[in-house]
Amino acid sequence: MPAVILDRFRLDDRVAVVTGAGRGIGAGCARALADAGAHVVVAARTPEEIEGTAKEVEARGRRSLAVECDVMERADLERLVETTREVFGRIDIVVNNAGGWPPREALRTSERAMDEAFHFNVTTAFVLSRLAVPVMVETAGSGSIVNISSRAGAIVQPGFAAYGTAKAALSFLTRQLGTEFAPKVRVNAIEVGSVATDALAFVMQDDAMRRQMEQATPMRRLGHVDDIAACVVYLSSDAASWVTAKVFEVDGGLEHPQFSFPTTPL
Repeated sequence: MPAVILDRFRLDDRVAVVTGAGRGIGAGCARALADAGAHVVVAARTPEEIEGTAKEVEARGRRSLAVECDVMERADLERLVETTREVFGRIDIVVNNAGGWPPREALRTSERAMDEAFHFNVTTAFVLSRLAVPVMVETAGSGSIVNISSRAGAIVQPGFAAYGTAKAALSFLTRQLGTEFAPKVRVNAIEVGSVATDALAFVMQDDAMRRQMEQATPMRRLGHVDDIAACVVYLSSDAASWVTAKVFEVDGGLEHPQFSFPTTPL
C-alpha cells in the first residue's frame, strides 16, 4: 500500500541536533521533532534547561541527549557533533537556532558588538553546518539543515543595524549552502516574526505594547513557538524533499515594523 501524504512528515529514528534548545523556539523545535519520531540532541549553555528539554523529548518516547554547548566556542561545536555521532551513530537534522542580539542605535554600536552579533548569528551556524554535513553524508547519506533567521533581516527598522544585518547574512548563507550542498544535504531557513517567548518578555509584560504589535501584524497576534516548530518539522522531513536554499517567512504576514525603537536625532 503506498504511503499516505502524512507519512512524509514522519521523522522516525532520525537524529536531530538543536542548538539553543533549553527554552523558547529551540525547546519547541526539540519537542516537535520528537513528536514526529526523531531522537533529539538538545544543546545550550544552561545544563538545567537542556536537561528539562531532554526529559520532554523522552516523555514522547524518543531518545534524547543533553549536551552543554556554547556555540561561540568552536571546541564545543566539535564536541557536539562528535558526541552525537558516538551516541547515536548518525546525524540527519541540524537546527541552528541559537542566536539573538539586543537592539541599539547604529552610532552607539561598536565594531566589537557588530563582530560579535555576526559571529553569534552567522558564523556559529556556518561552523556547525560545516562540521555536521560530512557526518550526515557519511552516516545517513543525506540530511537537512534548518537555520532560524529573523524578519529583522528583511524589514528595515532603526536600532537593528547589528542584529538585522546578521540575520540578513544568515538568510543569504542559507541560499549559498543550500545550492552548494545539494542534492545530498538540504539547507533552508525560517525568518521568524515576533514570537511570544522570554526574548519578548518586555512586550508580554506591557499590555499597550503587546496590543500595538498585535495590531501591526496582519494575523493580529504574536507567534507561538509551535508556529515555528511546525515549519521546522516540515523542512526536516521528506515532505520537503524538493525544497532547498529557500527562506520561509513565518511571521503572521508581517511586512512593516511593529514598533519604532527610539533613536537619538542627528
